[in-house]
Amino acid sequence: MNKTLKIYIAILVIVFALILVADRNRPKPIDWRPTYSVNDKIPFGLYVFNKEIGGLLKNQKIERVSAITPYEFLDAKYDADTLVNDYKIKGTFLTISEFGGIDDQSIQEIFYFVSHGNNAFLSMKTFPQSLLDSLKLDYRADFQISDSTSFWMANKTVSSQKYRMTEGMGDYYFSKIDTLNTTVLGYQGNKAKEKRINFIQIPYKNGYFYLHTQPAAFTNFHLLKGNHHQYAQNVLSYLPEGDVFWYTKGQNSETISESPMRYILSQPALKWAWYLFLIGMLIFMLFNAKRKQRVVPILKPLPNLTVDFTKTIGNLYYQEGDHGNIIDKKIIYFLERIRNEYLIETTRLDEDFIKKLHHKSGKEEDDIRNLVFLINEHRKSYHGSLEEDLITINNAIEKILN
Repeated sequence: MNKTLKIYIAILVIVFALILVADRNRPKPIDWRPTYSVNDKIPFGLYVFNKEIGGLLKNQKIERVSAITPYEFLDAKYDADTLVNDYKIKGTFLTISEFGGIDDQSIQEIFYFVSHGNNAFLSMKTFPQSLLDSLKLDYRADFQISDSTSFWMANKTVSSQKYRMTEGMGDYYFSKIDTLNTTVLGYQGNKAKEKRINFIQIPYKNGYFYLHTQPAAFTNFHLLKGNHHQYAQNVLSYLPEGDVFWYTKGQNSETISESPMRYILSQPALKWAWYLFLIGMLIFMLFNAKRKQRVVPILKPLPNLTVDFTKTIGNLYYQEGDHGNIIDKKIIYFLERIRNEYLIETTRLDEDFIKKLHHKSGKEEDDIRNLVFLINEHRKSYHGSLEEDLITINNAIEKILN
């Protein structure tokens, strides 16, 4: 490795070090992703809720379910004995998430769980379609969240206070409910629109469903902002006393990589083969960074001897005072340029010639017309040309050629 390559590598290392130092001292931007993870302390995580759920649901046993699906959890708790035919557990199945990512099989199991005298509390912006169809519900997303948006409970004995919450709150609400069986528990509204339903209770056989469209109310941001925690407490106050089975799978910062290298990196043999390939390529680049080839000489373009010759002849005629001859040469040079560059016939300098040259060159039509007039006048003139004539025609030609 020669000295020059070592200098380049040292400069590269210094630049990377400066970048790392600058990045370390830069304030970390706030992560506003709605992860709803119980381990995330970002605004829309559930870290605070996970720590304070015991205080929000007093005297109730909380069991966190994170390793399996709702179907697998509930089905394992079902006693299929012909004399029992009931669940070994009793209480409320609870889940809080951004969108309804529960599979249909799990939804059916939750229905079966509720039908045996249990409850289900689901707070999410959108619900599985199978759930909505079974409960005869529909929802919309045309509600505009603004600084004037308020959220409150329908039952004033629980709380009559309105809470203004904006960050992370969704624009979803229940637009259609079964009014004979559904109890409205909460609303949302603003100055621009009437109140909209966002929290309902629906009986299903021997149990109840509690559906809430504003899961952001339980996130770190709102539980720590002002009195917003009271709204979350009011919502959870409707849950019947008993054990709570909180489904947190997918909310423990569990993410699936979307990298194209996911499979290779998941296999130890392929992973180390990939790392060895990268290390080998890096070593190859370091030892072959210097290009091995001759210096390419700079070739100067050939001088235009025709232009130099024309300038010399022009100066000779000018010194002799033969202005008419110089004008003739200028006109010949001009017309030759027009024929070669624009492929226009120059035998007749008439109106047709003016139009063609105007369209092809983009020059002003009046300038072209003036030059044609000067050329034709010079050709019809029988007396000697003056220096002023030379200057006038030269300036007119330069306007067209430049």
